[in-house]
Amino acid sequence: MQNTLLHKVYSTELFEENGHRAIEMLTQHLADKLQEKTGKAIHWNDPETELEFWKDFLEHGKPEELFKSITERTTYVHHPHYIGHQVSPAAPITALTGMISSLLNNGMAVYEMGMSPSAIERVVTNVLCEKIGWNADARGFLTSGGTLANLTALLTARKAILKEDVWNAGTSSALGIMVSEEAHYCVDRAARIMGLGEKGIIKIPCTESYQMDTSVLEEKYQEAKVKGITIFAIVGSAPSTATGMFDNLEAIGSFAEQKGLWFHVDGAHGGAGVFSKKYKYTLKGIEKADSVVIDGHKMMMLPTITTALLLKNGMYANATFSQKADYLLTDSDHEDWYNSGKRTFECTKTMMSIHWYTMLKFYGEEVFEAYVTQLYDMGAALGQIIEKHPSFALAVTPMSNIVCFRYTHANLSQNQLNELNAKVRQQLLEDGEFYIVQTKLRGWHYLRVTVMNPFTTKVHFQNLLDKIVLLAQNLVSSETTIC
Repeated sequence: MQNTLLHKVYSTELFEENGHRAIEMLTQHLADKLQEKTGKAIHWNDPETELEFWKDFLEHGKPEELFKSITERTTYVHHPHYIGHQVSPAAPITALTGMISSLLNNGMAVYEMGMSPSAIERVVTNVLCEKIGWNADARGFLTSGGTLANLTALLTARKAILKEDVWNAGTSSALGIMVSEEAHYCVDRAARIMGLGEKGIIKIPCTESYQMDTSVLEEKYQEAKVKGITIFAIVGSAPSTATGMFDNLEAIGSFAEQKGLWFHVDGAHGGAGVFSKKYKYTLKGIEKADSVVIDGHKMMMLPTITTALLLKNGMYANATFSQKADYLLTDSDHEDWYNSGKRTFECTKTMMSIHWYTMLKFYGEEVFEAYVTQLYDMGAALGQIIEKHPSFALAVTPMSNIVCFRYTHANLSQNQLNELNAKVRQQLLEDGEFYIVQTKLRGWHYLRVTVMNPFTTKVHFQNLLDKIVLLAQNLVSSETTIC
C-alpha cells in the first residue's frame, strides 16, 4: 500500500496532468487580473474566517480545487489596482524557473549540490556589481530577503573594520552603527541581533524631506565616542521604505571614508535604479559603498524571496562566517566562490539565481530599465495629481514609486484626521477594489501607495482618489462621525 502511494506521488503522468491544469489556471488568472476582468485587487477575510476555511478544506475540499482556491483567496499582485506593498508582479516566465527550482531542489550549500545555479549566481552578481560601478574585485551572492542580507552586511562590516575578532572571541565592548531614523526596521533588528543594543543604534535625524541629515553626522559620531561606543558602520537608505526618499549617498560615503567606517547601502527597493538611465541619479554615490543590498522581488519582477548582497571588495565574501564544517565545507587555497554555504546564513537555499539569469537571457538588462523607469514615472505622476487635488496633502514630493498622502478636512483636528484616514484605509481593504497600505510619519497617519504594476495608469489613480474622497465624506457625515 505504501509503495502504491509513493508511486502515485512520483507519477510522471499525474505530474503532467496536474501541471497542464495548473498552467492553464494560472494563465487564466494572469489574463483575468492584467485585463481587469476581476474588479478587486484583494478578497479580504479576517484571519479567523480564513483559518476556518482552510481547516475545513483540508478535511472536505477536493484536491483538484486546491490550486484554484489558493489563487482566489489571496492578494492579486498582477492587478493594476494592487498598489500596496513592495512586492512585484512576478514576470510570468519566473513561474517556470520557480517550478524548475522546486523540482530539481538543488540545495546549493556546496558546489556539487548546485553546479549550474552556483555558476549562474556568479554571472548575475557580476552584472549587478558592474552596474553599481565597481571593478572586477567586487563579488556578491544571493540570499533570502533584504532582512537577512542587511544583517549579513553588518556582520561583514564588523569583521572587516574592528581589530578584535568578535566572531570567534566575542566582545564586551560597546559597538554601534549610524543609521537614519527613517531606515527600514530590519537594520534596527539586525543591530539588536548582533548584540549592539539600543545604545548601539545611533539614529540620525532626518530633514524635512525625510532624508538623513548629513550635517549632524560629525556631532552624532562624537557623541557616541564620548559615551565609549565604537562606531564601525554607517547605513544609507536607497530609499527609505516608508517614504521612498533616498539618502545623500555621496555625502554619507565621504563621511564613512573620512572616519574609516564601513559604508552600507540598503538598496533593497531602489537599488535596481542602477539600470535606469533616467533615475540612476537617485543613487549618486552608491559606488562609494562597501556593500549594497538589492531585492530582485521588489523592483526587478522576480519571485519572492530573491536578494543580492554585493561587496565592493570580494575578499570579504567568504570571511564573514569563517568556521569549520569538515563534513560539508573544506578549506581552500583559492577563491572558493562556488560553495555558497561559506558565504551565507543559509546552508540550503533555493536556486534563486536562475530567476535573475532567465530575465537577463530572455529580455536583457533593458527590461529592468523599462520597469524601474515606468514605475518611478508613475510615482511622479501620482504625486502631481495629489499635489493639485484640494482634498489631499502629500507627505513629500516622491523620488520613486512610493507615494505617501492623506485626506484632509478643514474642520477636523490632527487626531480626527488620523482616525479618519485609518478608517478609510480599512474600508478600502475590506472593499477590495484597491489595495494600498498606510504609515505614520511625524505623528500623521498617511495612506501609502507603491506603484508596482507597470500597467497601473493615471485613470486608476483618479478612480482611487475619487473612492477615498467618497469614503471619507461618508464617514464624516455619518452618525458615527469621527470623534
